[in-house]
Amino acid sequence: MRPEIAQAAPDADPTGALSARVARAEAACARRGVRLTAIRRDVLRLILQADEPIGAYALLDGLRALTGSGKPPTVYRALDFLLAQGLIHRVERLNAFVGCHDEAVHQHAAQFLICHDCGRVAELEDAAVEAAIGAVARTQGFAPARVTVEVDGVCGACQDKS
Repeated sequence: MRPEIAQAAPDADPTGALSARVARAEAACARRGVRLTAIRRDVLRLILQADEPIGAYALLDGLRALTGSGKPPTVYRALDFLLAQGLIHRVERLNAFVGCHDEAVHQHAAQFLICHDCGRVAELEDAAVEAAIGAVARTQGFAPARVTVEVDGVCGACQDKS
């Protein structure tokens, strides 16, 4: 599955919502003392513009369309940075990336509902789920470093269609 990437035309963000999300991400980076470089910003915008989780090579295609250049290591370095800063999440099952729904206000465990019909992914942030996993892990003497929960199923819109 390869989502369509909206081109960064001046009218691609008529409400300014995308620009506002990028600005919040940039401010979060500045507070942490790191820089959201032009390449990192472009990759973040492409992820936020995608209609569904987007893979690294689709991002590379989008970056090349925007800038006329780009190589896989450039995209992977940008993805590593964006992940480390909590600006995006990796959806492991799809080997793809989505923007964090809370604009990286804080780091949190990722929980996703993945529709296997339409490919849409909904991000959740349920403290009870995170606490339950942590509690069970502690009973096993395990200290989780990163928790990602991915639930595969059918979204409401696809259920309504059938």
